[in-house]
Amino acid sequence: MKNGLKKVLVANRGEIAVRVIRALRERGIVSVAVYSEADRDGLAVQMADEAHCIGPAPSIESYLQAGRIVDLAASIGADAIHPGYGFLSENAGFARLCEERDIAFIGPPSAAIAAMGSKIQSRRLMTAAGVPIVPGGTDPLASAEAAREAAAEIGYPVMLKASAGGGGKGMRLVREESELEAAFRGATSEAGASFDDASVYIERFVERPRHVEIQILGDRHGRIVSLGERECSLQRRHQKVVEEAPSPVVDADLRRRMGEAAIRAAAAVNYVGAGTVEFLLDPGGEFYFLEMNTRIQVEHPVTELVTGIDIVAAQLDIAAGEPLPEALANGLEPRGHAVEVRLYAEDPFRNFAPSPGRIELLQLPEGPGVRNDCGVYEGSEVTIHYDPMLAKLIVWGRDRRDALARLRRALAETRVEGIRTNLPLFEQLLEDEDFTTGNMDISMLDRKLENGELRPVGPDDDALETDLPVLAAVLAHLKRAEANGTAAGGGAPQSNWQLAARRDARRGTTWN
Repeated sequence: MKNGLKKVLVANRGEIAVRVIRALRERGIVSVAVYSEADRDGLAVQMADEAHCIGPAPSIESYLQAGRIVDLAASIGADAIHPGYGFLSENAGFARLCEERDIAFIGPPSAAIAAMGSKIQSRRLMTAAGVPIVPGGTDPLASAEAAREAAAEIGYPVMLKASAGGGGKGMRLVREESELEAAFRGATSEAGASFDDASVYIERFVERPRHVEIQILGDRHGRIVSLGERECSLQRRHQKVVEEAPSPVVDADLRRRMGEAAIRAAAAVNYVGAGTVEFLLDPGGEFYFLEMNTRIQVEHPVTELVTGIDIVAAQLDIAAGEPLPEALANGLEPRGHAVEVRLYAEDPFRNFAPSPGRIELLQLPEGPGVRNDCGVYEGSEVTIHYDPMLAKLIVWGRDRRDALARLRRALAETRVEGIRTNLPLFEQLLEDEDFTTGNMDISMLDRKLENGELRPVGPDDDALETDLPVLAAVLAHLKRAEANGTAAGGGAPQSNWQLAARRDARRGTTWN
């Protein structure tokens, strides 16, 4: 066996746990799943060679229990832990625990995680490494007055950002001085509550930039390579929704320069493993370091499809001490075009509220150029305890136009019943001229949702109102029947009419 690893614990859940388990199986490595009580019947649990419960449903009592997970890995003889993304994947303390117990952490050294975990420290490191950063401070702001002085020097508009931030937490856009004091209070308060670190810094606000990131790999022999860029500008409230590779606006020269900057960024912290260096790309073509994600990204499949490189398998090889192939040293040009959409259990007609419940029907697309990275199955229970992402639908085409046509076909084949999903949003995006022509920036999706340019097509409200009395009568009938012992499980079997009524009532809260 090429890979020296024999047994790997996967410290995650859902689709990324499934993705890692598949890579382990292909390499003949024993996979170990961990699960909370809520995930006892999860797909990853069913697929793994071993599975162990690590606590109750709340992640703070299960998936975030670093010491418990490392103790379990040691007790079962695991060589390594793969953290996936989220949870403990960028927790320097967790990586350090693995290092202390001589368990390979399939990710970078704890020191690299810590260095890139602070946005202020990472900005200092990038400046020293010659990586362009957004003009602004490299020190935490001591007060609102200090923020006012810095903003006057930088020039409005400015952005206040949490040093330990992520996901839009602890961020405030300030367009004029009168807004600054309230924004400073809000940013520091939210940062302290979200990250137990109230420090914030200031930088110039870049108007309507694109979000373009570079996938890198670093081995234990000092080689770091770039696998090219991904376009991640379609975001809702700072959370990515659609990703693609390559970017519609990045040419070979810009790809080379961004790749070189990403390699310098990774080398500054002696990076090992898979990581992503994220940049803002302004309308004039200038790019600025945003942050580094010291883990595998949700959107890694689009890079895999245009490069032919299995990034999770590369992580395993790197953890086992294998060098990166010589062929990667000169960089890669993308082959074709790939697009990924994130399928969430959320209701696009109720401000994207989570939609927990049982998946009663799941039909995923197939055919040429279609990949599904899915963490659920028909009959799965979607709980309120975790991120509502169910799956990722990824397509590949000869070019962007071909890929979007394939995505349109794949979405038409996708059906989910029992819960609501964000599928209608993607269907609308494929009719949007800005998206189809690649004219995007990081605030485009929020703007279009707020002003009504994007309005997912929902059920006929009048028809729903007309059906409500009928549904109420059916439910009242079923309740009386149950009380009399004649409903399902009581005595007399349900009639076809009753079954149809219950099915129709459920479908009133689902999208096909």
